[in-house]
Amino acid sequence: METILILDFGSQYTQLIARRIRELNVYSQIVPYNKIPVLDDSIKGIILSGSPFSVRDANALHTDLSKIVGQKPILGICYGAQYVAQYYGGVVEQSDKREYGKAKIANIFRRDPLFKGIKKGSQVWMSHGDSVKTLPNGFELLADTDSIPVAAYKKTAKRGETPLYCLQFHPEVTHSLDGATILGNFVKNIAGCKGDWTPGAFAEQSINGLRQQIGTDNVLLGLSGGVDSSVAALLLHRAVGKQLHCVFIDNGLLRKGEFEEVLTSYKGLGLNVIGINAKDNFYEALSGVTDPEKKRKAIGRVFIEVFEAEAKKLQGIKWLGQGTIYPDVIESISVHGPSVTIKSHHNVGGLPEKLNLKIIEPLRMLFKDEVRRVGKALDLPTNILNRHPFPGPGLGIRILGDITPEKVAILQNADAIFMSKLKSHGLYDQVWQAGTMLLPVQSVGVMGDERTYERTIALRAVTSTDGMTAEWSRLPYEFLAEVSTDIINQVRGVNRVVYDISTKPPATIEWE
Repeated sequence: METILILDFGSQYTQLIARRIRELNVYSQIVPYNKIPVLDDSIKGIILSGSPFSVRDANALHTDLSKIVGQKPILGICYGAQYVAQYYGGVVEQSDKREYGKAKIANIFRRDPLFKGIKKGSQVWMSHGDSVKTLPNGFELLADTDSIPVAAYKKTAKRGETPLYCLQFHPEVTHSLDGATILGNFVKNIAGCKGDWTPGAFAEQSINGLRQQIGTDNVLLGLSGGVDSSVAALLLHRAVGKQLHCVFIDNGLLRKGEFEEVLTSYKGLGLNVIGINAKDNFYEALSGVTDPEKKRKAIGRVFIEVFEAEAKKLQGIKWLGQGTIYPDVIESISVHGPSVTIKSHHNVGGLPEKLNLKIIEPLRMLFKDEVRRVGKALDLPTNILNRHPFPGPGLGIRILGDITPEKVAILQNADAIFMSKLKSHGLYDQVWQAGTMLLPVQSVGVMGDERTYERTIALRAVTSTDGMTAEWSRLPYEFLAEVSTDIINQVRGVNRVVYDISTKPPATIEWE
């Protein structure tokens, strides 16, 4: 599989670089800057990412360029470009004026494959406090902007030597209007990638690989009803058929009617699924718990207990399947160490060790939107494929404060109205994720001739690609008014509905 390797120096844009390469139908892989793998024939090129550090800092991140320069085509971006300059004896200094935001290429000094199709005046995106003031010997200038003398440069290649390019700007962000063309020039024209990494090709390769890896063993997989676990299950099912045993647990925190609906869909796919009603176990563990992280831990613990009890009933299980996706993998190998605990419910808490199982993760190289495309290639039903993302702890983290069956029922009914209205008004597929929150406040209202003191529901709807950033959805006022009226009229115990207009960042999509 043709691969572009990305050495991660900690930039906020590193995942974006990987995504842009994959949009060219070329597989990309992120590795820490100091853990360069063996450069076999599958690696066609290497990109050095940006970084929050300065190359002049005492804590600057260093890698040994001698291991890669001359062996594969290389593209350094921002910090990567400055690091190359400094490594080879050039001068990098703090800029007189920090450059953040839009800039325009003032001059392109020579015709070069990297800048094929790029014209003078092309808008690029800058984000740096340092600049390359003097190029090292053996390097030549390709482009500048009105404010900096070195916007792009390259190492003068000797006969038979692979090229080394550097850009001060970020081609991966959409504000660099010709950035996709520049990356395409590097990946396809310079690194020579064919661009044949498609959802269908991935599915075919995965199924063959899973079949070979698993052999005649049995696999256990916990389903959630979401896209990730469903696509993972379908890949495993296509690979090993009835050797796959799926478990779908009703934790009492799913959407209204979801357990029955999703279980029916799974069985329609021919999956071997066991449905377990464990509501009471979860409600008991959550009784009186208000801290969000403690709720997540309690939900995770009970899930493991129920899952383990079911697993022990099955014979010959050797593998534990998981719907881990690439952002989860990247977080665990970040140059800054694992990310803060924001998804503790995904941890399996030693379950593989307890059951003596090996982990298998069919989706660990895919981003969220890529999982959907693979699911489409596998003909996953649209009612599952197009489902909005739903948190692992479910409504447990959409009920702020303690959880009771009464509160769950209120939120399920309000959420069902919101979801059905989004679908009936043709808005569901325009929104990346939507949901309702039950707030831990009560407020005064008037119904008929009586004063009420009842609960508040918050509606949340966002547009996004993968949840890393999100913008609140501009739903029509008339639609929101209709949803609010129906919730207040039909859900006993609610007398107020509000709409969340926060972006991520600084807010998160969920409230807990």
